[in-house]
Amino acid sequence: MGKLGKLVEQFLANPPEVRFDDVCYILTAFGFEEKRSKGSHHTFRNADGLKITVSKKGGKKVKGVYVKQIVVLLKLEEWSDESEDESQA
Repeated sequence: MGKLGKLVEQFLANPPEVRFDDVCYILTAFGFEEKRSKGSHHTFRNADGLKITVSKKGGKKVKGVYVKQIVVLLKLEEWSDESEDESQA
């Protein structure tokens, strides 16, 4: 399992906070680009126009509530199930 798979597992474990770098990595891997940054708030958008704004806590961490939003927005549970099926085939 690569870095993306491990991050997806981490996000699905419902952690209280994650590193901002990990949020950027996973959003970029799913086609999002950072479009705006103002203070601690960073807005990401994809080609379909989906948008999510995450706020950094203490400059390096992102709260669990934003992680939950990312899990729902990216449909990470479905992605995880599909990648497991592919690896077993």
